[in-house]
Amino acid sequence: MATVIVVTSGKGGVGKTTTSASFATGLAQRGYRTAVIDFDVGLRNLDLIMGCERRVVYDFVNVINNEANLNQALIRDKRVENLYILPASQTRDKEALTKEGVERVLNELKQTFEYVVCDSPAGIERGALMALYFADEALVVTNPEVSSVRDSDRILGILASRSRRAEQGESPVKEHLVLTRYAPERANRGDMLTVQDVLEILGIPLLGVIPESPAVLQSSNAGVPVILEGGSDAGAAYGDLVDRFLGKDLPHRFMEGQKKGFLQRLFGGS
Repeated sequence: MATVIVVTSGKGGVGKTTTSASFATGLAQRGYRTAVIDFDVGLRNLDLIMGCERRVVYDFVNVINNEANLNQALIRDKRVENLYILPASQTRDKEALTKEGVERVLNELKQTFEYVVCDSPAGIERGALMALYFADEALVVTNPEVSSVRDSDRILGILASRSRRAEQGESPVKEHLVLTRYAPERANRGDMLTVQDVLEILGIPLLGVIPESPAVLQSSNAGVPVILEGGSDAGAAYGDLVDRFLGKDLPHRFMEGQKKGFLQRLFGGS
């Protein structure tokens, strides 16, 4: 049976779509047939991050409204086998996402895919609530700053009470923490929360720490999921994240700052 995974956050701009793109790409790289859906109707960005914006003809809302079938709307990734993208509409209202329509599309995807990754909008508007409702597992993406973590805590409350699993008394949505834009040196100075601070506030298992890296912006601008930039710290961190999700026991990297050399310590270099 296919697993539906929502990538969510309470706050915008934390790296949710970047995470959705790299996570789905990593699953497909490892041989799993994977679809990733953009739930952000009106403000679609997933197709840009995935580098397929020019190939969008039909979208998620077209399929919900029976204006196109799923095969017409799904875009096959050119770089990674087993990976397909279902873009959002830029011209429709968020109310176009009906519970019945979303459920029908997800059920159809489950027939042919092993993983369905839902790139949720930030916050608790309709698209976000729809993505959260149908989730089996959730990647909760947050930055190491207080407002982002607080808003993620609100999302955890919604997952626990307003998901379909909660409504039907099934086992709860399995939650994973993804901490993005982390800079150990700044955390050690007290300029941002530490990994331990975030874990203590949210109380969910840590899946991955993604370091602050210029490679993320560069990859996004180039329409390439950063996980494909294996030489970058961020790309390597997303690779580790996917492997942990699939059951590998890997140590967390990028949580500690680089140790200063003797001369740096002697002369106070940073």
